[in-house]
Amino acid sequence: MHPLVLRACALILLVLTPLCSQLAAARDLDEIRQDGVLRHLGIPYANFVTGAGDGLDVELMQGFARHLGLRYEFVATSWRDVFGDLTGVHAKRNGADAERFGTTPIRGDLVANGMTILGWRKQVVAFSQPTFPSGVWLIARAESPLRPIAPTGLLDSDIRETKGRLEGISVLALASTCLDPGLYHLEATSAEVRLAPKERQLNEMIPALLNKDADTTLLDVPDALIALERWPGEIKVLGPISEKQEMAVAFRPESSQLRQAFNDYLVAIKQDGSYRRLVQKYYPAVFDYFPDFFRPDTI
Repeated sequence: MHPLVLRACALILLVLTPLCSQLAAARDLDEIRQDGVLRHLGIPYANFVTGAGDGLDVELMQGFARHLGLRYEFVATSWRDVFGDLTGVHAKRNGADAERFGTTPIRGDLVANGMTILGWRKQVVAFSQPTFPSGVWLIARAESPLRPIAPTGLLDSDIRETKGRLEGISVLALASTCLDPGLYHLEATSAEVRLAPKERQLNEMIPALLNKDADTTLLDVPDALIALERWPGEIKVLGPISEKQEMAVAFRPESSQLRQAFNDYLVAIKQDGSYRRLVQKYYPAVFDYFPDFFRPDTI
């Protein structure tokens, strides 16, 4: 064979070998059963993954593993690496779309840590049926002169009212998460958007607010419910910034069997009441805000 042809073949193999290794690690339910282990990718966040070995999504995935007859394994990840750890290719938001870059070893079978379903993320992963309600609120310190809006009963109107109060107000946000200001068009307001350092975690936004890093901060509903309990009398909710959102478990698009197995499991534990009891353990206040979400007939 001509040397140039041999060299071209070698280059092709060099490019394809990492890709093939990623595909080989992209397991669906049959391969997972053979291995005997369900690998749960998670990021310490609110009461979904507490970092102390428990949390709503930790117990949910432990139950799912038992249901499948598998050993459960938690694999810690980060918001920066989570999509790469699941799919083998890193991804981030670029406008309304997902930007993919760089390959990396696959480390887990699914992601469960209160991940919000967002349009750009749906281009990267396949989400389960929704597991938890959410949305993004604007939070201020209790002593702030900013006053909460008077709810109108219409979410769109409440969002406009909340955003209309942002002239000259600094807002702390976190890029590449559900608190990314680009998702909520804050650039169209007169707010001063301050991006938190990339290494900051979502559960560090309220301490930063109390440290006066900004006048206000974005916060999603689950974290806000915990923050109101953890810092009573120190913070207040001004109003909504986003439409209603939902959280779910994220799977590789090709892991259709595993995703369907989880959806079936979720239906079963909602119907027998065990999922409601699990939510009650970690988020008792959520039923006051979303009374219909956890009914057995909502899936």
